[in-house]
Amino acid sequence: MKPANSILSSFGTTIFETMSRLAQAHGAVNLGQGFPEGLEPAGVIAKAAEAVTNGPNQYPSMMGTPELRQAIAAHDRRFYGLDLDPMAEVMVTSGATEALASCLFGLIEPGDEVVLIEPLYDSYLPIIRRAGGIPKLVRVEPPHWDLPREALAAAFSERTKLIVLNTPMNPAGKVWSADDLSFLAGLLERFDAYAVCDEVYEHLVYDDRRHVPLITLPGMRDRCLKIGSAGKIFSLTGWKVGWVIAAPALLQPVAKAHQYLTFTTPPNLQAAVAFGLGLDDGYYQGLTRLLQARRDHLAAGLERVGFRVLETGGSYFISADFRPLGFAGDDEEFCRLITERAGVAAIPVSAFYQGRDVAHFARFCFAKTDAAIDMAIERLERHFRS
Repeated sequence: MKPANSILSSFGTTIFETMSRLAQAHGAVNLGQGFPEGLEPAGVIAKAAEAVTNGPNQYPSMMGTPELRQAIAAHDRRFYGLDLDPMAEVMVTSGATEALASCLFGLIEPGDEVVLIEPLYDSYLPIIRRAGGIPKLVRVEPPHWDLPREALAAAFSERTKLIVLNTPMNPAGKVWSADDLSFLAGLLERFDAYAVCDEVYEHLVYDDRRHVPLITLPGMRDRCLKIGSAGKIFSLTGWKVGWVIAAPALLQPVAKAHQYLTFTTPPNLQAAVAFGLGLDDGYYQGLTRLLQARRDHLAAGLERVGFRVLETGGSYFISADFRPLGFAGDDEEFCRLITERAGVAAIPVSAFYQGRDVAHFARFCFAKTDAAIDMAIERLERHFRS
């Protein structure tokens, strides 16, 4: 038999799927995969049900329904002061991962260099390599996740097509500062490069921090593609509704890729997301307060167990150093151990690094119910006491 594509075949099953299967097999509390619990807004779900009953239920425009595109433009005007043409600068996708794929397939030519900051989401590299891009990796590392500016500047060259920027960052929970973003903007201008900005956690920012989209900085309007996710804003990750915002000339090649990937997205879900984006500030502020409280709840519990918990400014995730517990193995061994023996699943942080050498941290998801967090902490306390 002739072989399948060598690039995609070289990647195994994602660590998220692996640990979720292990959690299920052992009846573990799953603090590994980032699916939220108990946060879904009832009104948005009701709107989806109403829309599927009333219709239409046929293909909407591949660019998204006008209603949702207008709602996305209004959302970004309201929160970031962006003045967008919804019909020329907004495209709806089947989730943020598809938005990423469309951006990368639409922009990368074989041989183009693509700058990436580790730790990184697992879909970036397979897509870039399949598109023919050459990854140039730069690392931020725990405990502070500081941006190494010299290394970042050295990763850029005349062959650089784009950088993929994730902020707030998974799994680090880092919210990039305005100063960091300004430095990056200077590199983009110097090397005539683009930025694909994965901003799915844009509303999940804590302790009075502020999310600043790179596209809002001077000179960045024509260089940035901003990716958003209804799954993260409304805790409805299974809906797979995302979007891309970009200047018309930049969005056009991305739309060409999108039309041959998923083409379109369910119209009832688009109607519900359009409704949700118009919710008042109380919804957005309430989501942030609730998740910040759950972050603090989990952090306090993990510290009580004996972990050294790292600061997290955004996203769904806390990273914690398990060495104070006396475990001498690596993070994959540790996460398997606590899943199988303590009944709590987490994700090894080394999975987000190509070298897998940052190997003594576990990532825990705090977008869970208080009951689930309490059960996880009780199980960990019981296990490590014994």
